[in-house]
Amino acid sequence: MRDFFTKDVGWKVFSLLVAITIYFTVQGVRKDRTPNEALGQWESKTFVNLPVLIVSAAADVREFKVNPDTVNVTIRAASDMMAGVTEKEIQVHVDLTAVESARNLRQRVVISLPAGVTLVRATPAEVSVVVPPKKT
Repeated sequence: MRDFFTKDVGWKVFSLLVAITIYFTVQGVRKDRTPNEALGQWESKTFVNLPVLIVSAAADVREFKVNPDTVNVTIRAASDMMAGVTEKEIQVHVDLTAVESARNLRQRVVISLPAGVTLVRATPAEVSVVVPPKKT
């Protein structure tokens, strides 16, 4: 029985120190998390018919057409933050700066959100864009 406690004492002490270090590291990480990170304290909200804005070069004065021209956006945020989020803070746009001309162009919509707000879904995620040819 005495060999059970005295054999390989160095390895046993080392293992105990590693286990203690891991325990306190995990406890420290758990304490650093804010209460808002718990899934139960997050709130979702859907904004309907947000207009799709077109981003193009400043010198490009063509009339782009987007179909559909509105998007539904579902977001998630902490309850206290969600109360202050308005439609004006959510920007939906399509970047056409690198497009010269195209037919049947499908572009992904880009959603800009305030800090601390997470995008859940944008419906539709892509829009059709009519790009008229450049006039020379």
